[in-house]
Amino acid sequence: MAKKKQQKQQNKQPDKKKFEVMETESIAECLQRMDKEGYRPVRRMEEPIFEEKEGNGTTEVIPVRQLVIFEGKKK
Repeated sequence: MAKKKQQKQQNKQPDKKKFEVMETESIAECLQRMDKEGYRPVRRMEEPIFEEKEGNGTTEVIPVRQLVIFEGKKK
């Protein structure tokens, strides 16, 4: 009977999962993707993406874009 329990747990999706909004995707499309997989958003995180440019002997850090990540919880 313990083997059946282990098999069910292995086939089960995780309770929490992170979804990253891709460059070619809108936030609404990412939320739809989450819904299709059976998750609802519980947290939104944003991380800046920087690029280093060197010029005149100095290194300049320039923000390129914002990375949006949603944490989803199983419905």
